[in-house]
Amino acid sequence: MVKRRLSAATIAAQAGGYIDQASGGVVPPIQPSTTFVRDRAYVPHASGNIYARDDSDTVRVAENILAQLDAAKVALLFPSGMAAIAAVFRALPTGATVLLQAQIYWGTTKWVREFCSRRGMVLVEADLSKPENMDKLCASHEPDLVFIETPSNPWLRSTDIAHAANKVHDVGGRLVVDATAATPILTRVLDFGADIVMHSATKGLNGHSDVLAGVLATNTPESPHWQAILTDRHDAGAIIGSFEAWLLIRSLRTLHLRVERMSKNAQKVAEYLQGHPNVEEVFYPGLIDFEGHNTAKLQMKGGYGSLLSFCIKGDRSNALRILGKLDLFHRATSLGGVESLVEHRYTIEPNTGIPENLLRLSVGIEDIDDLIADLGQALV
Repeated sequence: MVKRRLSAATIAAQAGGYIDQASGGVVPPIQPSTTFVRDRAYVPHASGNIYARDDSDTVRVAENILAQLDAAKVALLFPSGMAAIAAVFRALPTGATVLLQAQIYWGTTKWVREFCSRRGMVLVEADLSKPENMDKLCASHEPDLVFIETPSNPWLRSTDIAHAANKVHDVGGRLVVDATAATPILTRVLDFGADIVMHSATKGLNGHSDVLAGVLATNTPESPHWQAILTDRHDAGAIIGSFEAWLLIRSLRTLHLRVERMSKNAQKVAEYLQGHPNVEEVFYPGLIDFEGHNTAKLQMKGGYGSLLSFCIKGDRSNALRILGKLDLFHRATSLGGVESLVEHRYTIEPNTGIPENLLRLSVGIEDIDDLIADLGQALV
């Protein structure tokens, strides 16, 4: 009899089935030691632990849970999402060709541009949410690596992962997907054929705005590219601390509840904004008339995430005026936390194609009527 694959919700709630063998505890302990004793013959401890750069039991527990959540063979934790992304690109050979989705998280775009320039890599940026662009550029450039983000930040564009994987693999390349906005609760990216899934665990996975972390997961740990990532993490020391890993484990246990509530709230907020006379346009994959909705519907199960953007009627000053009137939406950067946030993206990343009248929301777990009332009074 084939064993049934557990849902991400069950894996998260039970911490990947963890039971502390030493005590029987259902909560993983924190092991903060950075170094581990050897015996008089200088043989390592029976645990095999030598030094925390490779040997943190707490980090291993977190990685095991994260691997199960993404239906992956292995996962690697990093001290931030950008550290995880950097490891992916540093593992490529000099002169490699990279195809990067345009208009994604600006921190990724800026770093990749500068890194590829320093390393003599060919970098091609395009809107890869359009299948025809993916087809054409994979055929013409035969990229070593394609990096996409779905849903994208802040435009909420959805890219067909399975289609992208087929096209990339046809030319011998690897597909990496940033699924931060979806989380494994809504999309198990590797099921659609991607080689690596990346999450900024700072965001929805942790969800409490108190941990910086990033994760990569794969079902092809034997690949030279993944082995190079593994070596790079060890040699460069991009390691998360035990306490941060433990906080992440604690947060993951309520991941499914948070994602479900935030997705429901965001859907209602998007529908409210779409019908508001002072709103010009709403960007959210859960809206049936939004471009990419059908793709998102195929890939996202149980909701469309907490992230959405909208354009205010009027100019930058009007957008800032409305932003300043909000009481429950904190004016702060980030996304995926239990508290609702609002950003004026143009202030943060000017001259990158972001409209001056665009506001980005990360919708939290608060009462939906309170959130809509707050938006309503601000939009007057």
